[in-house]
This record gives sequence, C-alpha cells and structure tokens, in this order.
Amino acid sequence: MALIPATILTGFLGSGKTTLLKRVLTEAHGQKIAVVENEFGEENIDNDILVSEPGEQIIQLNNGCVCCSIREDLRSTLAMLAEKKRKGELDFERVVIETTGLADPGPVAQTFFMDDEIAESYLLDSILTLVDAKHAATQLNERQEARRQVGFADQIFISKTDLVAKDEVDALVHRLKHMNPRAPHKAVHFGEVALSEVFDLRGFNLNAKLDIDPDFLKEDEHDHGHDHAHGEHCDHPSHQHEGEHGHGHGHHHHTDDDVKSFVFRADRAFDPAKLEDFLGAVVNIYGARMLRYKGVLHMQGTERKVIFQGVHQLMGSDLGPAWAEGEARTSKMVFIGIDLPKDIFLQGLEQCLV
Repeated sequence: MALIPATILTGFLGSGKTTLLKRVLTEAHGQKIAVVENEFGEENIDNDILVSEPGEQIIQLNNGCVCCSIREDLRSTLAMLAEKKRKGELDFERVVIETTGLADPGPVAQTFFMDDEIAESYLLDSILTLVDAKHAATQLNERQEARRQVGFADQIFISKTDLVAKDEVDALVHRLKHMNPRAPHKAVHFGEVALSEVFDLRGFNLNAKLDIDPDFLKEDEHDHGHDHAHGEHCDHPSHQHEGEHGHGHGHHHHTDDDVKSFVFRADRAFDPAKLEDFLGAVVNIYGARMLRYKGVLHMQGTERKVIFQGVHQLMGSDLGPAWAEGEARTSKMVFIGIDLPKDIFLQGLEQCLV
C-alpha cells in the first residue's frame, strides 16, 4: 500500500490554524483528508457532521473527510487510522495533524521516523506554521514554543496582516527569514490558501526542494565578506541587537531570538569520513537544540550531489542527482537551532574539507 502523506499544522494560540483547516476541509478539491487534533475545541471543524462514533472519537464530515481527536498518544492514533484504512473501514488519502498552540513540533515530527509501524504507513510531507502578525513580536520575544514552531517550518503562513501596518509586517518577515531561511512565507487572509501551498510540499523529501532560499545566500549590501554565515546582521526594528566583533566582521546577534540560522558554504569537497565523524559528534552534543538542518554537499568520491537533512538527533543522507556539466560544485548547508555555537560548527565543517 502506498504511504499516506502527513502534514503537521502548527502555530501559536490564536494564529488561525483551525480557520486554515476549515478552509482546506471545505474546499471542493475532491481529496479525502483525515484530521488528527490534539484536542477538539469548543467549535467542531464542521457543523455538518454525518457520522459520529463516540467510542472512537472519529467524526466523519459530509465531504468524506474524517476528524479524530488524540485519545492516547499520536503514535497509537496514527496506527489506528492506518489500520482502519487498510481494512476499508475508513477512506482517506492524507492526514493533517493540528497541534495545540503550545506544542513543540519536534516530537510530533520524530514520531514518523522513530516508530517502525508509523514509518511503514506514513510519509511526513511537511510542517506548516501559522504566525499571527498582530501578536507575533510579543510571542516570539516571550515564548520559546513560538520560536521553535518557526524554526521547524517548511512553509510559513502569516495571518492577520490586515490588522497591522506594512512596516510591522516587513519587520516580521525580515525576522522570520533570519530565524528560518529555508521556509517560504506568505500572508494569508482568513485561511484562504491554495492547496498546492499546503500539500505535497515534500519538505522532508531528501531529493526535493534542495535549495535554501536563494536570497538568503546572496551577499547583503552591508555584508563584510564572511565566507560562510549570512543573515545574522540587520538593522530592523523587530530585533534588539548588540555588535558582534569577535571576528571583525561587524555582524549582529538578535539577542531576543534564541532560534537562529546560519549557512556554511564551501567549494572544496568534503572528506566523507571526517564529515560523518563531525556531524555525529555535534548531533550527539547539540541534537536537542538542532531544530532543522539541511544541505546539498559536494562529497569526495562521488559524481552525485549528497543531500542530507535532520531533525534534532535524527539525521539522514541520500545520493541526489549528478552534478551538471559546468555546474559549480558548491556545498551549502543551513542549520536552524537554539543557541547553537556557530563558530564551532563553521570551524569544524571547514576542517572536514579535503
């Protein structure tokens, strides 16, 4: 049986997750979607409920979608849904998991890799994060859960932009890009989003979407020539910062955001054994603080790109397409994490080059 694609929908309290879900469920797209909710709110996803099985807490909607609240843990709920699909008791094509507003998406994502039964039934497609433009500055400053939700995202939807001034939205976008350069962002109005921006994003597919946001890798006008790290220097009002002059590069740290990103780039090939040892060591020490990391690598001994990515302590790599004739063989890696020691990572990766 084909793997069931799964999407994790996250975002801080009041960011508009249920509004987006309702929109997705009620749109006439002909797809049958199972929604797993951490908890049913006061208001059900849809009032036109056809079948309710209180024993299983599965609600069938009139468009063929099903809703289910987590009774035990996510793993057992997903296993139960997959079994019902296999037996023909439930008909659905994909799963959307709506987390609570205070949830860290990390353990939810890890469920799809840690458990053999789940890994054999489901394919984790992507993590979608909603950010509330009106309250984002405060939430990102004060709540680590909100920052982690941004750090994990494959796609960011910004809600309530109509309630704030354009310069505030610009400052928020700037801040989100610094926290997570690999996730595209888009303003959404009352959950109106094309399904192509919600499903089949393949954020966790090693062979798809290899490129980190190209703008993030461009030299800023006020960059000072650091070879590897970009994106931590800015003068936007959404940050407080202090000068970082340890390397004489004049970069700034955002003292309010413990979730930060940095990029490593190199033209020389990696030594596979050295890189494996180094990545194994940093994941062992810092894995809990490494939210998402991803890269396209030029590796000694192969004519193909090596694609790698990870979530916390889980890391995987795969051979990608061959380097094209005339294509610059450049390794690009992005790390998104909580207070990661950038210098240790950059120096260590440098020492793994041939």
